[in-house]
Amino acid sequence: MDFPTLIASVGVGLLLIGFFLNVFRFVNENSFIYIFLNITGAAISCYASYLIQFVPFIILEGTWALVALIVLIKKVI
Repeated sequence: MDFPTLIASVGVGLLLIGFFLNVFRFVNENSFIYIFLNITGAAISCYASYLIQFVPFIILEGTWALVALIVLIKKVI
């Protein structure tokens, strides 16, 4: 497995963990763990997309991470 694939797998894995935890009601979408999983998973996936120069996913994952970060900031303030 090459480095970008490994990094992307970690990022997507974090996103999926958050998704499953939410779907099965272990966490809700306003919990810190869910928001943290979205920020870190999307940021890591964005970096992996950058490594392979796949612009559509750089935009998607970068936006996802930014929106999740804004949600975290609004929650803390």
